[in-house]
Amino acid sequence: MSITVVGTVAFDSIQTPFGKADRCIGGSATYFSVAASFFSQVELVAVVGEDFGDDDIAIFRGRNINLDGLQRVAGAKTFFWSGEYGFDLNVAKTRDTQLNVFAGFKPRLNESQRKSDVLFLANAEPTLQMDVLRQCERPRLVALDTMNLWIATAKDALTRILSEVDLVIINEAEVRQYTGEANLVQGAHHILGLGPKTLVIKRGEYGVLMVTGDAIFAAPAYPLETVFDPTGAGDTFAGGFLGYLGSRRDITDGEMRRAIIFGSVLASFTVEKFSLDRLREITLSEVQERYQDFRTLTHFDDFERA
Repeated sequence: MSITVVGTVAFDSIQTPFGKADRCIGGSATYFSVAASFFSQVELVAVVGEDFGDDDIAIFRGRNINLDGLQRVAGAKTFFWSGEYGFDLNVAKTRDTQLNVFAGFKPRLNESQRKSDVLFLANAEPTLQMDVLRQCERPRLVALDTMNLWIATAKDALTRILSEVDLVIINEAEVRQYTGEANLVQGAHHILGLGPKTLVIKRGEYGVLMVTGDAIFAAPAYPLETVFDPTGAGDTFAGGFLGYLGSRRDITDGEMRRAIIFGSVLASFTVEKFSLDRLREITLSEVQERYQDFRTLTHFDDFERA
C-alpha cells in the first residue's frame, strides 16, 4: 500500500547546546518519507531548487520512496530554515526562514499519487493542503499536520480543512492556541467536534496523547541518554505512525496504538544525531528491537503486586 506526502524538502542550519550543523538536509516531507519508507511505499511530492544536488537526493535512494513528484526548479534555491535550541529542547527559536522555491509551489498530483491509500498533508498553508486534498480520490486515511503560524494567520482556512480530514497530528501548544482551552483533553474534543475522528498530540519529551471520540491512549517518549537535535522528530513520528498504518489491512484501535509506538521509536532515533544522520544508519530490525524494548518499558500487568 502507498502513502502520498506533500510537504517540504529543505536545508537547515541548527544549533543546540550539544553542537551545530550547517546546511544539512531537512524538511517535513524528508523526515516523513524516510521514516514511513520502513513500512510502506511512499510517493513524495515536494519541490527543491537547483542547489539541491544528487548527493542530497541520495537520502531518498535505496528506500521505498518514489521521487516522480520531486520537482527541481532551475535557477531557484531550496527552502531554508535556521534555528537554535536551548537546554529546553521542546522549544525551537527560529533565526531565519527562506521560502525560496516553496513560495510558488503548486503541487499537481499524478494518477498514482491521487490514488494512494493514505494522504499526509504535512505542515503547509491550509489552502495549499485543501488544493491537494481536492485532487485526490478519497484515500482510506487522510492526515494533516499544522503549526502555530497558520493558527494565527489562517485559522478560518485551517478550520475548513480540519472538517475534511480523518486524523490531525498537532503539538500541545497548538491545541491550546487553536481552542483556547488550557486542558488538553477538552481542547482535543473541541477539535474532534469539527470532524476529525482522531487527534494525535505530540508532547515532546513527555510522549504522545491520542484522543478519539470514546478513548484516550497515552504513550511516554522513549528514554534516551543522548539527545543532540530534536529537529524533525515530529515529522519522523508522523512518518513512522502513518507508515505502519499504511502497511496494515485494517486500521483498528490496536493497530493505531502500535503505530503510535512505532512512530515514537523512529522519532527517538532521529534525535540521537543531527539532521537525518541517525535515520541513515538504522535498519528495520533495529526499529523492531527498540519497539520490543518500548513494550517492556510500558508493560506492567504481568508483574507481581507489591
